[in-house]
Amino acid sequence: MSFPLLTATAALPALGAIATAAVPAARRTAAKWLALVVSLATLVLAAIVLVRFEPGGDRYQLTESHAWIKDFGVRYELGVDGIAVAMLALTALLIPFVILAGWHDADPLETKSSRWRPTQGFFAMILAVEAMVILSFEATDVFLFYILFEAMLIPMYFLIGGFGDRAHSGTDENAAAQRSYAAVKFLLYNLVGGLIMLAAVIGLYVVAGSFSLTEIADARASGQLDMATSTERLLFLGFFFAFAVKAPLWPLHTWLPNAMGEATAPVAVLITAVVDKVGTFAMLRFCLQLFPEASKWATPVILVLALISIVYGALLAVGQRDIKRLVAYASISHFGFIILGIFAMTSQGQSGATLYMVNHGISTAALMLVAGFLISRRGSRLIADYGGVQKVAPVLAGTFLIGGLATLSLPGLAPFVSEFLVLVGTYSRYPVAGIIATFGIVLAALYTLVLYQRTMTGPVKAEVSKMPDLRARELAVVAPLIALLIFLGVFPKPLTDIINPAVEQTMSDVQQKDPQPTVPIQKAEAAK
Repeated sequence: MSFPLLTATAALPALGAIATAAVPAARRTAAKWLALVVSLATLVLAAIVLVRFEPGGDRYQLTESHAWIKDFGVRYELGVDGIAVAMLALTALLIPFVILAGWHDADPLETKSSRWRPTQGFFAMILAVEAMVILSFEATDVFLFYILFEAMLIPMYFLIGGFGDRAHSGTDENAAAQRSYAAVKFLLYNLVGGLIMLAAVIGLYVVAGSFSLTEIADARASGQLDMATSTERLLFLGFFFAFAVKAPLWPLHTWLPNAMGEATAPVAVLITAVVDKVGTFAMLRFCLQLFPEASKWATPVILVLALISIVYGALLAVGQRDIKRLVAYASISHFGFIILGIFAMTSQGQSGATLYMVNHGISTAALMLVAGFLISRRGSRLIADYGGVQKVAPVLAGTFLIGGLATLSLPGLAPFVSEFLVLVGTYSRYPVAGIIATFGIVLAALYTLVLYQRTMTGPVKAEVSKMPDLRARELAVVAPLIALLIFLGVFPKPLTDIINPAVEQTMSDVQQKDPQPTVPIQKAEAAK
């Protein structure tokens, strides 16, 4: 039996979480270093997966399959395609930065409502989330995926509610109440989506007689499994609803601004750059592959919801006074682009959407973590409390600007390539939707540049006049992310080579081909 590499990639952070939680209370620093070392070792394993994956090989590689709950036909089945490999690499890459950025976020406080802040628990739960997210990207058994999809909510609930942002304008009791509200809202929204998905998972088993994604997909492709149209559509809606809550897609998005606003900046990155990606990833892996006809049937409505998310999220970001909530609404807009690309049903759109998931994770991490460093210095999340920061902390302001420019998809930075592919892929099949989506770019430029202008330029406010610049630990967090944004902005080929074959197989699942070019020069090139 070959070495179970996929299991090891998820098991290492899981075991690391247990070990970190078991560190004695007086050894907080040791717990931090243990968590960081485990996350770096997981990154090494993810890199090995990336190297061993063959883009032109079998659809699912490094597969593992073992009997688990025989009476219910549940198996422990793992496998990765190009899309899963990209998401696995993103998750393993971001977690060390999340841990390093949150190095002091769980240090004990003396205030009454914040006595329960065990440092070990904070870092252990981050590793636990990493383990479950990685395994959810690897799972090819639908029931196994569902368990992971729901289980990751538990540590996230405690990370939001128990370790919230210390920069709060109200009283300490009010801050605790706001954190509790945000955590409960996050949990309830996602639990409702998960319960609906559970009904669909059970219905799928009744119809197909299996939880195995590959078995069901093969049976559908060969004609051995023929779902009734109404049944397929109901099952699709059950799955899609849960993924749309996680994504989040308008109008199921309202939990995200609360969660990101009240969480620490590293946990906010964990939410939007890591956990939420499970929703959009699952749309590609499960919705399109298991329910191709229902996916095409629902496409017009989903495209409308995606367009609303793009414009609505951007408009609300423009009007925000809170830095972290601004980033949250910007993320809602970006998730609209991702979902638009997925359901445009073109290879360019889906390649762009997958690339967007990776690039959005990196750019949002860079912007939110720098914003977190800024907020920790001033003790306020309000934009109006800043001004002239670039004169006293030029490195902080410069990195904040690059993160913001990546958010608005400036050419030369990674998100531009993915957003361009989404728009081109959408326009080729749905021109009106492509045109409407471009308004999101204009609004992104508005909320990003206005944010920078109000916080970093102008007269230096007295409260920021002695603000220190980025320290060595903070530079170690931000510099690699910015380097990646630039590298993938000018040379995205390493990622697209991995993603494109998987996208072609997904397009085959839904029996869709790219629209024929309408411009004469494009026709000539296509003929060649």
